[in-house]
Amino acid sequence: MNASPKTISPAIPSDIADMAYEVLKAACDRNLRVATAESCTGGLLAALLTDIEGCSHAFERGFVSYTDEAKAEMLEIPPDLLNRVGAVSREVAEAMVFGALARSHADIALSITGYTDDSGDGEPGLVFFGIGRFGGPIAVEERRFGDIGRGAVRIACLSTALQLIHRRME
Repeated sequence: MNASPKTISPAIPSDIADMAYEVLKAACDRNLRVATAESCTGGLLAALLTDIEGCSHAFERGFVSYTDEAKAEMLEIPPDLLNRVGAVSREVAEAMVFGALARSHADIALSITGYTDDSGDGEPGLVFFGIGRFGGPIAVEERRFGDIGRGAVRIACLSTALQLIHRRME
């Protein structure tokens, strides 16, 4: 892999670009493929992972499922679950990982669902991350980034997501 994290968009902080490079390098070294299931980040993690040259086989696919309908159709999340607990929940983050693993050829899947701003729907900065490896357990972590703004929450999500993917590879 001869890529440099410096080729990534200048809008992404260099520490996150470096982390993305290290995560994909580790995936390549272990011959693992990664899938993402994103809601509040709108595909930002998938875009970041595809910006790393030289390791394209490590990123298998991304699901951008912003609406409840998309979550149900793309990731096979039961609508009754979405109605009962809401899209921003531990249960849906877990179901998103399960759906991403079931509908891809990935070894590891990560999901992100949360509130990026004060839209009145829920607590600003509340985000759930699901992480799972094919055939293994799925874990969900909750983060409360606070009302720091839409862009700042999305960037914070990248850092958390990359850390979780890297840990699941070990």
